[in-house]
Amino acid sequence: MIAILFVLDVIQTKDAVRRNFPVIGRFRSLFTTLGEFFRQYFFAMDREEMPFNRAEREWVNRATHEHDNTIAFGSTKCLTPVGTAIFVNCAFPTLDEDAVEMQPLEIGPFCRTPFQAASFFNISGMSFGALSSPAVLALSRGAKMAGCWMNTGEGGLSPYHLLGGADIVMQIGTAKYGVRDQQGALSDEKLRQIAAHEQVRMFEIKLSQGAKPGKGGILPAVKVTAEIAAIRGIPQGEDSISPNRHPEIGSVGDLLDMIARVREVTGKPTGIKAVIGAYGWIEELCAEICLRGTESAPDFFTIDSGDGGTGAAPMALMDNVGLTIRESLPLVSDILHKYGLRERVRIVASGKLITPSEVAWAIATGADFVVSARGFMFSLGCIQALKCNKNTCPTGITTHNTRLQRGLDPEEKSVKVANYCMNMVHEVQIISHSCGVSRPRLMGRKHVRIVQSDGKSVPMDILYPRPEVIASPRALELPAY
Repeated sequence: MIAILFVLDVIQTKDAVRRNFPVIGRFRSLFTTLGEFFRQYFFAMDREEMPFNRAEREWVNRATHEHDNTIAFGSTKCLTPVGTAIFVNCAFPTLDEDAVEMQPLEIGPFCRTPFQAASFFNISGMSFGALSSPAVLALSRGAKMAGCWMNTGEGGLSPYHLLGGADIVMQIGTAKYGVRDQQGALSDEKLRQIAAHEQVRMFEIKLSQGAKPGKGGILPAVKVTAEIAAIRGIPQGEDSISPNRHPEIGSVGDLLDMIARVREVTGKPTGIKAVIGAYGWIEELCAEICLRGTESAPDFFTIDSGDGGTGAAPMALMDNVGLTIRESLPLVSDILHKYGLRERVRIVASGKLITPSEVAWAIATGADFVVSARGFMFSLGCIQALKCNKNTCPTGITTHNTRLQRGLDPEEKSVKVANYCMNMVHEVQIISHSCGVSRPRLMGRKHVRIVQSDGKSVPMDILYPRPEVIASPRALELPAY
């Protein structure tokens, strides 16, 4: 056998290493493949890995399994790097008996059917297609148990979203999957059909996504089964590539028109999702809202991070385009505040926020809600194999291979999904009580300090002071950045 491999390697011309080092050269490819899996177990330190390190994954795992989430000896997190957020504990923390339970928050006061959102931590958009049917069902059941909402992602509303009984946010991507007519345009009739489900509480128009700004959704042909094709309204067995933006939205006026249309047809809160890069358009949007009336505003704004995740995206976009949530969240919150729209437009923060410190930071910075996708994937059993786009996910979460799906029991996993959400809420509350407030949404930027290059930390309310509310948007010269 070795002699055969030797001859094959010597005569082939595609691989120079194997040609120069027959047989032995084959181990290079093997070790490269295996290194992806063994690195996280044997070689990487607790805080080294990307996109999520062992310490982060272990916290999710303990929360998911309801294990003791305390640690001993000392933190492995270095608190000196520039940009590190440190919460400011007070001398007299909130007593347990004075703490206040999580309060529902209304979204869409001008809608026929506003939504009283119970949880500040919810499931971000992950489409059926990118995820398997057992994974979607487990998430829906878990969301129902925990009292949080679940976003469909851009792949349309599937039966598995509804079967679990969770509150649903229906996302409208650039291809209008699930709400498109035969020409691919937005269908009012399909919108009414989706909105007729009481569980569908809100609609989200996705302008862009953190992992691939300026690029539409990508679902490989191997994942476009007959069921997925029927739900999305596309051909079976062909790559599903969404347009890189909504063709009918070319200005802030067009965007507000689309929001108004969806909200009027469905009667339910309608918001937008975007990763922020250039942000002059947000100023223009706010100015236009002030001219049309505050009822024309999006009911919520989901801000995605430039380092957000996805099932498949070009590396050039995933690595290099879009601001991270650390910069974009205070920026958008302050723009809305400047135009007097901060209380009108609910802010939802998204992007690598999977632990209590990150969620608490987002709320203190200006978010009303936080959504997570990959955190909930970890709660389902994701091992960060990075095979989401290959249909070979070993945990059954992002594959339509029925043999691999067998490993994911929706009934058992739904409990873990709920545990993760509820433990997240509990530990964010612990942070807020340490800061001396009775519930998380009472935290503000003064409760967080950010480490600077000289080693000292500066309060966030000094780094990001709230701007003054402008008297008249008509008199404002809008920036071009």
